Amino acid sequence: MYAVATLLATGIGVVVAQSPAAAHGAMMMPGSRTYLCWKDGLTSTGAIQPNNPACAAAVAQSGTTALYNWFSVLRSDGAGRMAGFIPDGQLCSGGTGGPYDFTGFNLARNDWPVTHLTSGATMRFDYNDWAKHPGTFSLYITKDSWSPTRPLAWSDLESTPFSQVTNPTAVGGPGTEDGRYSWNGTLPSGKSGRHLIYSVWARSDSQETFYGCSDVVFDGGHGEVTGVGGGGTTPPTTPPTTTPTTPPTTPPTTSPTTPPAQGGCTAMYAITGGWDGGFQGEVMVHAGDRAISNWTVSWTFPGSQRVTQLWSGKATSSGSLVTVSNESWNGTVAAGDHTTFGFLGSGTAPTTVQNLTCSTT
Repeated sequence: MYAVATLLATGIGVVVAQSPAAAHGAMMMPGSRTYLCWKDGLTSTGAIQPNNPACAAAVAQSGTTALYNWFSVLRSDGAGRMAGFIPDGQLCSGGTGGPYDFTGFNLARNDWPVTHLTSGATMRFDYNDWAKHPGTFSLYITKDSWSPTRPLAWSDLESTPFSQVTNPTAVGGPGTEDGRYSWNGTLPSGKSGRHLIYSVWARSDSQETFYGCSDVVFDGGHGEVTGVGGGGTTPPTTPPTTTPTTPPTTPPTTSPTTPPAQGGCTAMYAITGGWDGGFQGEVMVHAGDRAISNWTVSWTFPGSQRVTQLWSGKATSSGSLVTVSNESWNGTVAAGDHTTFGFLGSGTAPTTVQNLTCSTT
């Protein structure tokens, strides 16, 4: 359904479009296909230009939107379901019922970015917490009969998870690349060569479920990654055999607000695209432990950026201050759920904004 949006204070008309759902996380160690391909293709201008051939093939099929939203392989109706819910050959995309097209990441190839590991070793698993939610994380390993050159089927995975944890420790974030859930676990024994680790994060406060594929090779490695950027070996983004520590500082791509009080709301800002002189952004409005209605989000741009078009909300602006209120059809958000609005802006894409707040009336 298309909504009628307001004119901005600048006098520029607002283009109306549908905005996809926001998202909340992906495996960082070992890195998921979407996470490592995002790192492979991200440039200093914010554009996505993959170097890895598998990542390039995925983008050719699914577009760069998938990588701007690398943390969003989800099904809002998943309810923790796996086989019988997501078809064989579509495991890495979480099927086709999510907010974005990730089907390119189902491609059966042996040249995806890969993380080097040691069978039977104890390591720290990291899962990005773009937004924090309670739930259970389950990791599955492929059988020895699996081949990366054929589409992944449920029968290719061992039947029980080799690592499973509920509500692990959260470090940093939310809304940044380096914010994460972390837990220590033991890798499967007796594994060698190429394998795939399949992750499932089932929220306990809603039916929303996240899926992901992480390509690994058991060759005595310690978390090194190959196939990203120029194709050389990069050090592990997190130490596999150490306890959780503060992650390295990297430029954030969102601006999180303080977690909501009971019944309150949180706003999360993200850049989803950029070009010379302009950019596209998205804001997620997330409810706390009770439903919200009549929400308002505001922020201040750090420079001369201006919103030129906006959808799924009513916007006004005064200088660098932007205020957005809900449309009639997305004003009510159920407890633990979210809605989003999107916009186009002029100027250099700001990776973060100031004074980002969400309030309800």
